[in-house]
Amino acid sequence: METEGLREFYRAHQPRLVGVISLLTGSRAEAEDLVQEAFVRLVPRWQKVSRYDSPEAWVRLVAVRLAANRHRDGNRLTHLFHRLPADHVADPADGYAGDLEQALAGLPMPTRQVVVLHYVCDLSVAQVADTLGIAEGTVKSRLSRARDTLSDSLLLRSDDHA
Repeated sequence: METEGLREFYRAHQPRLVGVISLLTGSRAEAEDLVQEAFVRLVPRWQKVSRYDSPEAWVRLVAVRLAANRHRDGNRLTHLFHRLPADHVADPADGYAGDLEQALAGLPMPTRQVVVLHYVCDLSVAQVADTLGIAEGTVKSRLSRARDTLSDSLLLRSDDHA
């Protein structure tokens, strides 16, 4: 019975988690690998994690940390998307984000994490800080710098297309 609950949880949350993590990595294939690894790590902990207020947040955090570890180890993590409705996260590989994806590609990984968790996952500043183990002021600072960088970059790109 518990196995069935885990299967249902996987079917319900895996696509969204892959979409969110693909925003961090810029690669749907890499996101699928990371989310799969996060679910593998969930299996022995399912009995405990299933009782959390948000088991999806646990899996997302594991996947975000795995992505950060890969980045630190020299693996490629590039694209993000700015703000999407909570019920739909597009695959960056679909090309739908266009110039915005390119503008986001230059953000450092810690800034990407903050942007994805805040704007895509709709976590508050306090929740982002708690998730990443950093101060709320750091989250605010990274969000501010990201907005400035993206604003400048997108303005330049729109001038190029005019």
